[in-house]
Amino acid sequence: MRINTKKLQDYPFYLRPFFWNQSRKYGMVLKPALLWARVPRLFAAVALLFGSLDYKKSAISPSLRSMITVRVSQINWCEFCVDVNSYMFAKREGDITKWNESTLFDEHEQTVLEYVDAITYSDRHVTDVLMDKLRLYFDDDGIVELTALIAFQNMSSKFNSALDVPSQGFCRMPSKEN
Repeated sequence: MRINTKKLQDYPFYLRPFFWNQSRKYGMVLKPALLWARVPRLFAAVALLFGSLDYKKSAISPSLRSMITVRVSQINWCEFCVDVNSYMFAKREGDITKWNESTLFDEHEQTVLEYVDAITYSDRHVTDVLMDKLRLYFDDDGIVELTALIAFQNMSSKFNSALDVPSQGFCRMPSKEN
């Protein structure tokens, strides 16, 4: 990592319940949380934004949410994000990097992945045709929520990638030799 984290006791006391909850959920405190927490006001803003995107009544199913976050993480070369998001996506089989060649993804999922790619790759654009396809599956509020999730994951994976946050061993990934 390019920036060191502090010892847990060196972070403000009001962030420690969040770290405790993360330890309970993942078995450890996540390194990106410790990096964001170096600037508590940024940490609070990111935590609030993430919390508003990750809720049970979302128009985006948990499976689709995991698929989106894995795909954005792959495009942005975020080792940590691919690790933790693949772990969350592990119930599904297949190579998401080749989603457009796979029979594992239905038309709804393919449309969402096409949207993910159009937003995340800087040489692509969202077209009216793609927006019409999205409207088959989402109302306007759902499209806003979907776009926010993709944008958040782009921010998160670019943050982690720039600071060289390593994986934390959630999901064993095949080596490049395999």
